[in-house]
Amino acid sequence: MTHPYLRGTAHPRVLAHRGLAVPEDDVAENSFGAIAAAHAAGAAYVESDCHLTSDGHVVLFHDDTLDRVTGDPRPIAEVTLRELERLMEERGGLATLDQALEAFPRTRFNLDVKVPTAAGRVGRAVAAHADRVLITSFSDERRLAALHAAGPSRPATSPGSRTIARLVAAVAMRLRPAGMRLLRGLDALQIPERHGAIRVLTPRLIDWAHASDVEVHVWTVNDPKRMLELVELGVDGVVTDRADVAIETLTR
Repeated sequence: MTHPYLRGTAHPRVLAHRGLAVPEDDVAENSFGAIAAAHAAGAAYVESDCHLTSDGHVVLFHDDTLDRVTGDPRPIAEVTLRELERLMEERGGLATLDQALEAFPRTRFNLDVKVPTAAGRVGRAVAAHADRVLITSFSDERRLAALHAAGPSRPATSPGSRTIARLVAAVAMRLRPAGMRLLRGLDALQIPERHGAIRVLTPRLIDWAHASDVEVHVWTVNDPKRMLELVELGVDGVVTDRADVAIETLTR
């Protein structure tokens, strides 16, 4: 049965990667301003990342450190919420997970749990919003810990790297029963087209996913021509830095 996260929105899906932060707007990725820009562009889905501050707040931020976004070399885990808010004031504004869920009640969030310490807090924060949240992580352990903390509300989910690697191997060896077992309990399969020399996305993988009622979302796709080619191949959604371009391309 299709999870509510995937019901009632346009198909193919457009997932705004870290919001919408075009360079000319001087707004940082994952900031409150980037989420607002994605919402204004018509994106139903925003992909974001979850870290934990030193005083225990879940914030939407990709990197382990502040260096690339703010020039401050400290890890997020060593910075308080108030310090981070000051650093992000002129970069679109900091978004905590709680603030994002409250300020954008119709937006569906795709949340990547970046650190083990954030998993439980992410799960508890989204429990009341499970119908519009998907939880994922490169680590299956972090993903499952967050899902467990969310309780019976059950957000949607996409697998971690280890599960994806096993699934790609099963597809390559045509081990369909093993592949179908790996897809059980998932709502989406969010993957790159390739991992180094290994092709991750294949027609057979798409077929198996769809047979298990699992959508396939590909990241990170910014070229309009490639977006159309992927949809023609059977992909259900694209994760993109240019949600505005993707919406125009895929609705046209």
